[in-house]
Amino acid sequence: MTRLLTIALAATTLAAPAHAISRYNAQGMSCNAVQAAVQREGAVILRWRSPRNPSLPLYDRYVSGGRFCAVGEVAVGSSVPTRDDQSCYVLKCRSYERENVFPFRD
Repeated sequence: MTRLLTIALAATTLAAPAHAISRYNAQGMSCNAVQAAVQREGAVILRWRSPRNPSLPLYDRYVSGGRFCAVGEVAVGSSVPTRDDQSCYVLKCRSYERENVFPFRD
C-alpha cells in the first residue's frame, strides 16, 4: 500500500503543470522595466513590431541567465526595441558548437 501511494505521489508530481511564461510588448515598456521583468521571472517572451514592416510582429524568448537555457545552449547578449531605447540589452538562449565556445581546448 505504501509503495502504491509513493508511486501515485510521484506520478502526480510529474504531471503537475509547468508555469506559463509571461509575454510582454517591449515597445510599450521602458528598457529598465523590460530588464526588471526578465530578472524577476527568469524567462519571458518579448514582442515588438518589425521596423521594416510594422504590420509584422516579431518575438523571442529572453532569459536572465544561462540556467534558463536548454542543454546545448548558452545565454548570449541581444537587444530589443523599447519605448525609450532602440537597443535595450537583454540575454537570449542560442545553441552553440563546441569549437566556437572553447576554441583553444583539445
